[in-house]
Amino acid sequence: MLSTTIKEATKEAHLQLEKKVVQKLKAIRSNQDYADLLRHFYAYFNHLEKAIAPFITADVLPDYPQRRNSSYIKTDIEALGGDINNLPETTVPEIGNTIQALGALYVMEGSIMGGSIIVQMLAKGGITEGVSFFSGYGQATGQMWGAFINVLNASAVEDEQEAIAVKTANETFEHFAAVFVEAEQTVNG
Repeated sequence: MLSTTIKEATKEAHLQLEKKVVQKLKAIRSNQDYADLLRHFYAYFNHLEKAIAPFITADVLPDYPQRRNSSYIKTDIEALGGDINNLPETTVPEIGNTIQALGALYVMEGSIMGGSIIVQMLAKGGITEGVSFFSGYGQATGQMWGAFINVLNASAVEDEQEAIAVKTANETFEHFAAVFVEAEQTVNG
């Protein structure tokens, strides 16, 4: 099944991204710091959503319009007193079909699974506002993830399709991690 294959095949890229995000989270000392981190999430997720939009239709994923998206991040940024002007530059993988779009969406939807841990980390540092994005689907998070995984598994029925989805998921992790490298270079100039 693709869900098992993709999880194993993206483990390294996932860990590399997670390491960068956790490092950034640990450095947050104010709402402004947190809003800046969210701006990086927003820039990437918004760009990626536009790339996958032509391929993730109601026929592919019927509940897609109800799923968490970058508008939640924008709302969180604004709740923290920030804005989405002058966002960091982002690049996204090439998305030219539904299988690639689902590979990218695997990374986006999967980010929800760690969201509750991020909310707890932020709360320990006194940050309790602007957490709607990381709160995911609340009690329905497991159910929403399961529904996505069912679609993912049903969509890639050939080995070649699985390989395409895995490649795109790895590239999605790598491009997202690059957003944080750019931020470090800007800060360290």
